[in-house]
Amino acid sequence: MNFIKKISLYIFIFCSSSIATAQSILVNDSYTAQQLVENVLVNNSTCVSISNPIATGDTFTPGKKSYGYFNSGTSPFPINEGVVLSTWSSKNSEAPFDASNKGDGSLSWKGDLDLEQALNITNTFNATILEFDFVPLTNLISFNYLFASNEYQENFPCNYSDGFAFLIKESGTTTYQNLAIIPATTIPVSSKNVHPLIPTFNSTTGPKPGCLAANEAYFGGFNSSNSPVNYSGQTLVLAAQANVIAGKMYHIKLVIADQGGNYYDSAVFLQAGSFTSKIDLGPNRIAPSNPICYGENFIIDTKLSPAYSYKWYKSGSLIPILGAISPSLKVTDTGTYKVEVELGSPNCIATGEIKIEFTPQIVLKNTSLIQCDENGDGIAIFDLNKAEAIIKNNNSNLSQMFFYKNIFDAQNNQNPISSPKSYTNKSNNQIVIAKVLDTYGCPNYAELILSISNKSITPLAPIIVCDDDGFIDGIHQFDLMGIATSGYFSGIGNNIFVSFYSNSTDAYLEKNELPFFFKNTIPYQQTLFARVLNGSDCYAITPIVLIVKTFDPPNFQDETTSLCNGASSNLIVDAGFSSYLWTSGETSNTITVTLPGNYSVKVTNTNGCTATKNFKISASGIAIVNGAIINDFAGKGNSVLIEYSGIGNYEFSIDGSYFQDNPLFNGVAPGEYLLYARDKNGCGLSIPFKIYVLDYPRYFTPNGDGYNDFWEIKNLDFLPKSTINIFDRYGKLLKQFASTHSGWNGTLNGYILPADDYWFNITFEDNKIIKGHFSLKR
Repeated sequence: MNFIKKISLYIFIFCSSSIATAQSILVNDSYTAQQLVENVLVNNSTCVSISNPIATGDTFTPGKKSYGYFNSGTSPFPINEGVVLSTWSSKNSEAPFDASNKGDGSLSWKGDLDLEQALNITNTFNATILEFDFVPLTNLISFNYLFASNEYQENFPCNYSDGFAFLIKESGTTTYQNLAIIPATTIPVSSKNVHPLIPTFNSTTGPKPGCLAANEAYFGGFNSSNSPVNYSGQTLVLAAQANVIAGKMYHIKLVIADQGGNYYDSAVFLQAGSFTSKIDLGPNRIAPSNPICYGENFIIDTKLSPAYSYKWYKSGSLIPILGAISPSLKVTDTGTYKVEVELGSPNCIATGEIKIEFTPQIVLKNTSLIQCDENGDGIAIFDLNKAEAIIKNNNSNLSQMFFYKNIFDAQNNQNPISSPKSYTNKSNNQIVIAKVLDTYGCPNYAELILSISNKSITPLAPIIVCDDDGFIDGIHQFDLMGIATSGYFSGIGNNIFVSFYSNSTDAYLEKNELPFFFKNTIPYQQTLFARVLNGSDCYAITPIVLIVKTFDPPNFQDETTSLCNGASSNLIVDAGFSSYLWTSGETSNTITVTLPGNYSVKVTNTNGCTATKNFKISASGIAIVNGAIINDFAGKGNSVLIEYSGIGNYEFSIDGSYFQDNPLFNGVAPGEYLLYARDKNGCGLSIPFKIYVLDYPRYFTPNGDGYNDFWEIKNLDFLPKSTINIFDRYGKLLKQFASTHSGWNGTLNGYILPADDYWFNITFEDNKIIKGHFSLKR
């Protein structure tokens, strides 16, 4: 700070000590525009050539200015010293914060049209402006600032904001650019655009709605009576910057104004010495957005004259990079690079910084593919994608792989191989180029050699199996996995894989691979082709012959027979087979069995095929007739159900001549019967069992001709304790007699009864009663 500024600051502090607290900023509004720009904002730096500084503002408050110099004093204000521009008297910016003070200024103190145009607002008042011309020596100018406002109250940030802008344009042009914007946006900084969540405010006139937070990361906080400034809230310290052209003249206009009235004032605090030339080295080149690819060279360029003095630094080191004294620096590794440029004078040192990050090296592996040659001409079809995992070293973070015929095409991303899955080589041992990209789009390349296999395999002996699946059709399910893992193939090497195809073309093109559990589609004999891989390379293609032998001996159907109790039976199959094996352990073509059960014999022919015949021997024997269930007195409905026991398969008879499978006999006429059960397997006939079937005559004719003269029930005398009662149609008892009586002759007390229907009941010894009726005919 120059001598004038130091004397002024001393006088300012002394004179204001009676009205300022130890925790307040200190404002001196006696500075001229030239002092504020050259001595404070630029801090007498020769890095920027300043001219024509002008300050305008409050002319309605006697002895007061709306702009001035400030320092933080002993307060914690985040900017130590600088320039303050306000919409009221700049001295009002000093603490303490007074929430009841609604503002100062005058409606006669006008606003600024450039500000209104830049922010697209109207109706501004109380504008304070600091503007000047400057010529930068570098391509970037920058300064730091903080915006404070009394509109950070109640729910005002949801609806109102004073306006301010830092406007810059190249001299001779008419269009301004606003530098007071939220970083990485075009949104102007204001209390509406930078604030936290504003809750509903309960005023004396009722609730006022709040609003969501806006760019809260840049909000510095609300103030209280202990704050260093007389404003209700403020932003963080922000940076305004613009790219410029060294040596050209620019005009900058720093302006702030009330918007919509002269209440609730605001201020912008500009950091002393922060308006200076800087060097823009371009955007940082870091992951994940735009790192530099491994192996590339990157030039950091200040774009300044080589007549200046340069020092380059890396990653915070205080020792300059040896030999780096040019306007540009070639870098090959990751780091934060800084340049210091003496712009013609030791009093003007401009700096720039850039972060550089190189991507990790893509480690690829050259490899080869070996393909079988179908016709021996050295040309084959290759699936280039098979080499992808090896080339990438199994790095899943790399992009899809592309293939080119030469490195020039690969590096220039032209003429890729369009069908890498079915690429026909141009010559044996042709080299193609594989290209991959990492997640940042950085490429790397590897060589893939396409070679032809010259291997051959001694043909495998035919695989012979027996058609033993129960269907003699020449079809069998083969375990091709067992063939693939057999010693025949495993003896070739340690990294052998085998797949099977129905024809040689499919094997060559690797199309329509067969499943490892395979049923032959051509009966009895079929030739498959095995494609043998050594790793991912084709070693050879060899035929595999599958033969299905059939064995269907005659008379070899399963048999079911029986064995009578105490007897034996011979089980016999044809002679002439290579071997026999019975479930009993015997090895001849016949065995004798004495017990029922399941027996089988497996025979083997000269081809080693087997066939099995099963014998089911069931027990059988003579039955015992235990009794019968008789349904009689039913006319044609009379039936007899023979009750029996035994383990055989029986047929039945009630006369010893006619036999049937069913033990139930229907329509049995009254009479005496002998019941039989006969074993169908020839074990014998049961002992006969005698029964009687009873019934009553449906009419009789007592006319003395000796035929049917008595109504009687035959064989009822075998039930001697039975009683018979005969009634007329009116229920009058006409006759009662025992089962041994000869019957009724149709008379009552010697009188002949007329032809009519009569009724009877029979009461048996067990009190069972049978009722019926019959006709007397004359």
